[in-house]
Amino acid sequence: MNYKVVLYALGGLLRLLGLFMIIPLGVAYYYGESLTPFLVSIFITSLTGFLLLSFKTRDEWMRKEGFAIVALGWLAAAIFGAIPFIMDGISPLNALFESMSGFTTTGSSILTDIESHPKSILFWRGLIMWIGGMGIIVLFIAILPKLGVAGRQLFRAESPGPTEDKLKPRVKDTARILWMVYFVISLAMVIALMLAGVSLYDALNHTFTTMACGGFSNYALSIGAFRSPLVEYIITLFTFIAGANFALHYRAIYIDKNFLLKDEEFRFYTAIVLSASGLLTFLLWRDMGTGLLDSFRLAIFQVVTIITSTGFSSTDFNLWSEPAKMVLLVVMFIGACAGSTGGGIKVVRILILLKHSRAELFKALHPRAVKSIKFNNKPVPDEVVSSIVSFTVIYLLVFLTSALILSLLGSDIITSITASIATLGNIGPGLGEVVGPMGSFDPIPPPGKLVLIANMWIGRLEVYTVISLLTPEFWKK
Repeated sequence: MNYKVVLYALGGLLRLLGLFMIIPLGVAYYYGESLTPFLVSIFITSLTGFLLLSFKTRDEWMRKEGFAIVALGWLAAAIFGAIPFIMDGISPLNALFESMSGFTTTGSSILTDIESHPKSILFWRGLIMWIGGMGIIVLFIAILPKLGVAGRQLFRAESPGPTEDKLKPRVKDTARILWMVYFVISLAMVIALMLAGVSLYDALNHTFTTMACGGFSNYALSIGAFRSPLVEYIITLFTFIAGANFALHYRAIYIDKNFLLKDEEFRFYTAIVLSASGLLTFLLWRDMGTGLLDSFRLAIFQVVTIITSTGFSSTDFNLWSEPAKMVLLVVMFIGACAGSTGGGIKVVRILILLKHSRAELFKALHPRAVKSIKFNNKPVPDEVVSSIVSFTVIYLLVFLTSALILSLLGSDIITSITASIATLGNIGPGLGEVVGPMGSFDPIPPPGKLVLIANMWIGRLEVYTVISLLTPEFWKK
């Protein structure tokens, strides 16, 4: 492990983070709020970044360094991103929880009275989610020159999904394209929300957290605070878009408008959303006495925001019937598409696991037959299938371990299970009175919060990137 390479890269990331802190500083100035939280944060973050940049080296970045930079970069961003929250009077542990939740686009919150916090703090809370959505590492690759091979190592370690999806031969160009698409769609959403009567401040905040599939809202009632079906439908649409592969969006815009429909994962993703929404619509109409149109609106909004790991709520779904909540719990485990800003296991992994299971069943019935697994009409290499199976096993083990720890710390079974999957899948709210859509993670005991912070970090970086740091072999030269 070349430590100088890692420290130098972290310095670049922190310097970039310090620059982003200037934006909420401007918001604080505009609204006449205290500038101190962000002035102090900019000074500490930028100074640390410049000190780490003194470790400059010409050594080449290899795979190990790439994994370390991504994992430690995300941790460093969460730690330094917590400084404005600490300056606002939030305890260091709670500030780290909120910051990690933002950067990992989880959306789980410890804030109990959201509207009481300064607008600039809430703006920072939304902005770090937008930055984390496409990935601070991808942003780092996109704007910093001369990364060469190093950029490819970082992109491979950070990109969500079983394989990296390069649009251009140079990874830096791919990163810039992805950020361009992300920015353009975000701008379109801001305009759509403002046309629906939402203020610029609220439109920016909710665009940040929608496009990142994060779900932070600057209102305790979340999207329900707008009391507008039109706003709900706009957010549903853009959340669905954010849950799809951004590389496909680029190809659909610039190469072939039918690219999305040709993609097997997107079709399966759409089928899951429509099936779950249809079933949930029926359950709400049958069990809750809600009108059919209102049932559909509530159902499709909640299914889309949960499967994409966004976690917005337009109503307190904790009050829904048990079958309705079970539908949401199932889609929590699925997640969004690979290459999206969403979390979870990912649709492509679920699809390939189903095909793998079908192939194994076929082999059991026809031992001599040879049946390959195909995705988008191309054979899936055995090593990819093997890595997906391993990922799923480790993912479930992390989930079960964290749920067990929370249970041992005194949380009830519903809170333990749903808080674990909500943080590991970067979803946000769970079920139950404590961590439900109208609740807060603040009552979780401090050791439990540390477990959930680790869950968010592990889940956002697709398990392997963080878990690899825990092995002694990783740190050997």
